[in-house]
Amino acid sequence: MQLQKHSAIAKVLDQIPTPCYVCEEALLEENLKRLAYVQEQTGAKILLALKGFAFTPLFDRVGKYLHGCTASGLHEAKLSHEVMGKETHTYSPAFKESEFEEILSISDHVVFNSFAQWEKFRALAKERVSCGLRVNPEVSASPADLYNPCGLYSRLGITRAQFRPEQLEGIEGLHFHALCEQNVDALEAVLEGFEANFGAFIPQMRWINFGGGHHITREDYDVEGLIRVIRAFRARYNNIPVYLEPGEAVGWQTGPLVASVLDIVENGMNIAILDTSAEAHMPDTLAMPYRAQIRGAGEAGEKAYTYRLGGNTCLAGDIMGDYSFDAPLHVGQKLIFEDMIHYTIVKNTTFNGIKLPDLGVLRKDGRFEVVKEFGYEEYRRRN
Repeated sequence: MQLQKHSAIAKVLDQIPTPCYVCEEALLEENLKRLAYVQEQTGAKILLALKGFAFTPLFDRVGKYLHGCTASGLHEAKLSHEVMGKETHTYSPAFKESEFEEILSISDHVVFNSFAQWEKFRALAKERVSCGLRVNPEVSASPADLYNPCGLYSRLGITRAQFRPEQLEGIEGLHFHALCEQNVDALEAVLEGFEANFGAFIPQMRWINFGGGHHITREDYDVEGLIRVIRAFRARYNNIPVYLEPGEAVGWQTGPLVASVLDIVENGMNIAILDTSAEAHMPDTLAMPYRAQIRGAGEAGEKAYTYRLGGNTCLAGDIMGDYSFDAPLHVGQKLIFEDMIHYTIVKNTTFNGIKLPDLGVLRKDGRFEVVKEFGYEEYRRRN
C-alpha cells in the first residue's frame, strides 16, 4: 500500500486529540480532481458510494466535483439528499414497504435486486424515478470471497438464467457491481461477461451503471485505460449514459487515524495498549484481513524495538499486529495509522462502550479543526 507521502499531519500532531480520524482536505481534492478528469474525458457521471466514504464535513467539497451519491437504503439516501443535495441513486438487496415511499421521494434512480422486488414496487416507482435492475455478470476477480458480489450463490444481482426480458417494461437501466480495489483490466473482464449475458438488452436502456470497486485514485491505476474503455462502451451503444460509483477511491489515502499509547505491558514481548480498537474502529483489519500501516513503523524485528499493538477493549483478539520502531514507545506517544478514512467511519461500533473517534479536518491552509466529537451519548442511545 502506498504511504501518504504528501501528508501534512506531522505538522499538527500535537493539536490532535485521540482517537481521531483526520481527513486532509488537500489529499481529498487531489482524488476528486482525478475523478473529475475521468468525467470530463468520458462524459460518464461519477457518484460517491456512501458505504465506503461518508465524511459529511467535507461533502461540500465532494459535491463540487461529483454528481451525487449512491445509497444502499433509506438512511444513506437521506444522508445524500439532506447533506449532499445532488443526485441520489438507491439500491438495496430488498426494500422494506414501510420505507419505500420515503426512498422514492428523495431518490433519482432506484435499482431493484430481483424481478420479484420490481413487480412488488413497480406501480409505485415507475412514474416517479428512473428504475433499474442489478444484474450479476458472473465474472469477478475480487481478491476475497467476503467482498465478491459475483461469487458462488451470491444474493446480489440477477443472473442471466434468472433474467426475464418479458418483464422489462418500465426498466430504464442496468446496474452491475463486481470489483473490489481493482484496476481497469478487471473492469474489462467484467464488461465482457456483462455484454455477453446482457448486451442484447442494453439498446433499450437509458443508462448503465458500472458500480464501484474502481481504484481510480490509486497511484498505479490506469486512468487513460479506463477512459478508453468507457468511451468504447458508450460508442458501441449509441453514446448511452454511464455511471460509476466508487467509494473507496474518493477517500483513498486522504488521512489517518491518530491514536495514543495508554500503557505498555510485558508478557513474553512488549505490548502497547492504545486508545483505539481494531474491532471497533478499523474492523477490516480483522475481517479482510489486512495489516494497517503505521507511519515510521516496520515489520516485527525489522527495527530495534518490537511491540504488539492492542486495542482498549476486552476482546482478546483486538490486536492490530506486531510492529517495530526505531526508538522505544512511551505512554502518551501518538501513532498514525495510515489511510483510515474509507471503510472505517462507516463501520465503527461502540462495542464495549469504547469512544468513537472524533472527526478532524486538516485544511489546505494548514489549520487543524475537530469538526465532530463523540462521547457517551452515542453509546447510550444504542443500548
